[in-house]
Amino acid sequence: MSDARKVRWIVRAGVWVIRALATTWRVRTVGGEPLAEARRTGQRVIFALWHGELLPLLWHQRGENVAIVISDHRDGEIIARIAESLGYATVRGSTSKGGSRALIGLMREITAGRDGAITPDGPRGPARVFASGAAVAAFRTGALIVPIRARASRAWRLKSWDRFLIPKPFARVTVTIGPLTGVEAASARDAAEQAPRLQAILDAVPGS
Repeated sequence: MSDARKVRWIVRAGVWVIRALATTWRVRTVGGEPLAEARRTGQRVIFALWHGELLPLLWHQRGENVAIVISDHRDGEIIARIAESLGYATVRGSTSKGGSRALIGLMREITAGRDGAITPDGPRGPARVFASGAAVAAFRTGALIVPIRARASRAWRLKSWDRFLIPKPFARVTVTIGPLTGVEAASARDAAEQAPRLQAILDAVPGS
């Protein structure tokens, strides 16, 4: 079987398993009203989430006109196709460098009217270290950073660098949305230097 066919089969199976699993979760959203108000007024946002909490948060924001940055290695191809099946637009690459192709692609999507999403510690870590791409994209587009976290009452943890979270069937999943945060700076370099501040805001949001 060719690599392309293997990827197609993995994606089909993955989508089926995720949908079957996620429909059993009891999901509760905390702090969602400021985000809803921003969307009502047309304010674009960029979700910032840790890579290890990606699965329940992909489910939570499915079908919400969001473009998400996914790495362009092979595992990223599988994640990207699963995300697309859930209604996401995908931008391929890493935003760890402010001038990257992925960052430019994300900014185009936001300018075109989508919200954005970035795992600032992805695609390969170090875990929960906030790279500068989200800050630069927010500065250049005027989007607000939305720190978002997830936790589950019962879950599996993969033995991966990010300790990837998979809530178990019928788990109570709590998604917490932190304060919408602007990035005001004199330049993209100054915006990038705000990454530690944004990391502290994201870390303060309850998660797994």
